[in-house]
Amino acid sequence: MNQALLISTVSRMLAAGKGLLAMDESNRTCDERFAAVGVAQTEENRRRYRELLLTTPRLGEVISGVILYDETIRQADTDGNPFVKLLETVGIVPGIKVDIGAKPLAGQPGETVTEGLDGLRDRLHAYFDMGARFAKWRAVVKIGEGLPSRACIIANAHALARYAALCQEAGIVPVVESDVLMEGDHFMSACREASAAALRQIFIELAAQDVDLEGMILKPGMIVPGLDCALQPTPGQVAEATISLFREVVPAAVPGIAFLSGGQSGELATERLNAMNGIHRSPNVRLPWAVTFSFARAIQQPALEIWAGKDENRIAAQTALLHRARCDSAAREGRYTSAMETNAE
Repeated sequence: MNQALLISTVSRMLAAGKGLLAMDESNRTCDERFAAVGVAQTEENRRRYRELLLTTPRLGEVISGVILYDETIRQADTDGNPFVKLLETVGIVPGIKVDIGAKPLAGQPGETVTEGLDGLRDRLHAYFDMGARFAKWRAVVKIGEGLPSRACIIANAHALARYAALCQEAGIVPVVESDVLMEGDHFMSACREASAAALRQIFIELAAQDVDLEGMILKPGMIVPGLDCALQPTPGQVAEATISLFREVVPAAVPGIAFLSGGQSGELATERLNAMNGIHRSPNVRLPWAVTFSFARAIQQPALEIWAGKDENRIAAQTALLHRARCDSAAREGRYTSAMETNAE
């Protein structure tokens, strides 16, 4: 394990005022989003869309790292320049999703375990040679009657830890993602309980696998109620609930927490991130880790809707993408205001 390389990469990923852009959707998911806006579901259109995102002017000012998909890391722009090289040119760290998805967990109806450990060592070395310097593995936790089960918590935490150890062996920073789904009508308290159980087990398993906490980044969800819950909290209430839990369960050695958006709208995710960083910068609170973002749809969706597969919409779509990323950059520093939404220049 090259600890110096890992820590250097983490430092770049957690640069002040920047966050991660997740564009690691599988081909199926990307095609589903294309279908929703009337774009033909082809490999060439996926490449065109990814080129649009990655060539957005000034993106490197607010985005420190981009999570790619296997198809994407092998693609190039219309001039033949590999996407990885485009990112490196503007100082953005290339990353790669390495799990192969959540599969049904045996004996636990309605729950899943993320797979992809078989052959992962070789794939990581290949991705490193392609230029990837960090990776992502997503574990899914569902809230429901009797859920999550202890079996689900343990199975996913163990897989995450083994993935993280293999990443560090290859010189790649592991982004450890625990996604407690927002689907349902549960209260914030249920999300807090499930998140606490998942995170506590993750750090037990990381320790068992000798993962260097200083050479990783945590990617969790915020403490929020289900999307269908009648009681929706203010951004401040989400921030207080989230920060209070994470101060209990996340070791100080972890350098940064990059929150996922998890189905929140772009503006709401930004507001909640901003509220957390407002706490972060309170004179009475000192948090040991950076609090940043790793958003996908919360940054991408406006650009996709504007682009709609048409080249004449390219500049407007890139403007929308940069605007959302700039808002999240401001939230990363605790200085976002709703007034920023009226200025997309």
